[in-house]
Amino acid sequence: MATMRFRHCTLVIAGLLAMLPKPAMAQMPAKPNVVRAQVNQAAAPARPTAAAAPAAPAPSVAAAQTAPKPGAPAAPAAGGPRRDPFSPLLGNSPTGSGTSADRLPPGKAGLMVGTLRLDGLVRGPDGMIAVVSNPQKRVYFLKEGDRIFDGNVLRITMEAVAFRQIGRDAFGNAQEHEVTRRLYPNSGEQR
Repeated sequence: MATMRFRHCTLVIAGLLAMLPKPAMAQMPAKPNVVRAQVNQAAAPARPTAAAAPAAPAPSVAAAQTAPKPGAPAAPAAGGPRRDPFSPLLGNSPTGSGTSADRLPPGKAGLMVGTLRLDGLVRGPDGMIAVVSNPQKRVYFLKEGDRIFDGNVLRITMEAVAFRQIGRDAFGNAQEHEVTRRLYPNSGEQR
């Protein structure tokens, strides 16, 4: 008899729990693409027709969750393009510091001034040659005028190599400056 009462109580509790509303977090989709679709759908402006517009339906759960809060910054104009909220704000430029090593061209053309290490300087019959290495420990020989990924070699002396580094700032403006790498750097300088 006691087991029958226990089973009856558990069935009643399970039925009551099924009737209770689910928490808001359980109703939210977990994938960013679903969230994007809901946000775009909720933000799409309604286009009234020439005929009388039917009564507006009740707002959906997604529209209620994406409604702007008082004091929050205003959303961009409805007609303008919308930025993907999941894409990073900085580091999208192909010649910026966000360039990854797998997208660089092979050979000297893929060397970057900021990642070079000066290993040696040699006087050759055609002028000075700089022996440099990249982070993957590959060795390259550079002469004056050689192009690299983000600049070129200006001059090579017995003590140092001068590079012209070309890049862009955070606003997209072109920047050009001279970077000198010394064979025997002073304290605080990069090698």
